[in-house]
Amino acid sequence: MPASQSFAVTIAGGGLGGLTTALALRRRGLRATVLEQAPQLGEVGAGIQTAPNASRILLGLGLRRQLEAIHTEPQDQVRRRWKDGSIIATLPLGDRVKREWGAPYWHYHRADLHKVLLDACLDPDGAGPAVEVHTGAQVVDIDLADPTRPVALTTDGRRFPGDVLVGADGIRSAVRDAMGLPDTLAFSGEMAYRALIPGDKIAADPATRFLLDRFHSTIWYGPDLHLVHYFIRGGEYLNVVAIVPNTLDVEKTWTGPATADEMVDAFAGWDDRVAAMLSKAEGDASKWAMFRRHRDPVWVDGHVALLGDACHAMLPYQAQGASQAMEDAAVLAEELGAVTRDGIAEALVRYVSRRATHAGMVQDASLSNMRFYHLPDGPEQEERDRTLRDFQGESDVSYDWLWRGTPLNNPDLESFSYPFVR
Repeated sequence: MPASQSFAVTIAGGGLGGLTTALALRRRGLRATVLEQAPQLGEVGAGIQTAPNASRILLGLGLRRQLEAIHTEPQDQVRRRWKDGSIIATLPLGDRVKREWGAPYWHYHRADLHKVLLDACLDPDGAGPAVEVHTGAQVVDIDLADPTRPVALTTDGRRFPGDVLVGADGIRSAVRDAMGLPDTLAFSGEMAYRALIPGDKIAADPATRFLLDRFHSTIWYGPDLHLVHYFIRGGEYLNVVAIVPNTLDVEKTWTGPATADEMVDAFAGWDDRVAAMLSKAEGDASKWAMFRRHRDPVWVDGHVALLGDACHAMLPYQAQGASQAMEDAAVLAEELGAVTRDGIAEALVRYVSRRATHAGMVQDASLSNMRFYHLPDGPEQEERDRTLRDFQGESDVSYDWLWRGTPLNNPDLESFSYPFVR
């Protein structure tokens, strides 16, 4: 039995980042306990994109068969102009991505991907010790009476000791607050509408039926606004994310319900097909004020570490928030899986040294893209559109830098190499 199995890791947060961490630790032979504040584990009704860098992590966790059953594969990435819908540029995805970057570009319903990860964590026949999951367990503080045995404290008074505590509890991380780290949250001034539109409604309307001709990942660019959409569950839903100037009172709330009418109104003057699409949104549409964290390399204090949005929350302009958390998870598990209990503190320092600069660069690129996406019509916008036709990437990082290779020193090549030889 490896020495690493003699210690245990507590993870605050049962979202995609927390469960990826738990599964990666399990496969390295460590015992993981997940504490989720919600009464039931699950994810919001929304889509998620996994570019090759994230797909590679998930495939490396032995999830190929499960992911192939739930994914939708876009064949192209399409960029459109706001006024008339004309195509600025098209980047082939599909097989080209697997061929050039060694892993796929896939779309999922977030709830489906979350369930795949949860099932793998709990599977009694999986490699390593099964993950222990507690719901209704909101972490609010840390007891560091013994700094080498951090204890997570929940609102109902329960205590969860471990050798390591990982704060994967999101952009408003209680673990981060309990560590006494500075408040690095910054408001972007923008908000995102999110909606799932039934694919049959898209198919029934001649104005939108073209979207089902071939699966795409599409971005529409306009002054101060942009719109992203792609199909999930094989065309069952069109996932829509629409970014607009904020109207929420962020002092009181950062999320709320939305209606199809207000989304249509926000995109008045755009190509008629945008209104035809947004008007089909149904009852669970929502709006979210968008925050980010300032770039900050302090993620660790002794045996307590942060992961994902808790340490590097970023705006969605690279579609990399969850993907970077998955990379964090894989590197953290690799470092912890290679040491005994006496080496935990040093392993966590190495984790940060391997991840903070990379994730910070993605944070910065995502922030730069906020302006890049929303340029007013004119010479600067025309230059941007010429740049996009070359399609090597956006702002400060290239697709090749973002998508190629692996953050791991010793990856499971058999699990993630593509194409898979059966």
